[in-house]
Amino acid sequence: MTRVAVVVAVVAAVAAASAVLGRRRRRAAPTQGGAQLPTQLDRGDFAGADASWLVAVFTSASCATCADVVRKAEVLACGDVAVREVEFGRDRALHARYAIDAVPATVVADARGVVRWSVLGPVTATDLWAAMARCRSGSDPGPGPCSATAR
Repeated sequence: MTRVAVVVAVVAAVAAASAVLGRRRRRAAPTQGGAQLPTQLDRGDFAGADASWLVAVFTSASCATCADVVRKAEVLACGDVAVREVEFGRDRALHARYAIDAVPATVVADARGVVRWSVLGPVTATDLWAAMARCRSGSDPGPGPCSATAR
């Protein structure tokens, strides 16, 4: 009977030690920060600063979705709306200045540089056109289709 008690005690000690070591080896899940988009732009940082509206699309050359968003945004360009692609490899300083850490990031800023609408990720042409129309009309453009709105 003492042998059984000793074996049970040894097995319990090994199981407890294994559990403790297993917890030490497990890594915690990485912390997921929420990407934030700028709420104000310095219009002087972008060509076309004299236009009433600026659509800035922060991109990366290796991002296929970014190219699609730029194509959709470029259609908005007119006398009142300047559209600028801010590509990471070429415009790294602007990505750092505005703390852009994910792309595509699209922002619509008024003449004072106040961001009136923004979205992180892909956007449909319909949503982009509707947001621009609401911004230009002075009504609240509402949230972007994929992220919080910066106002």
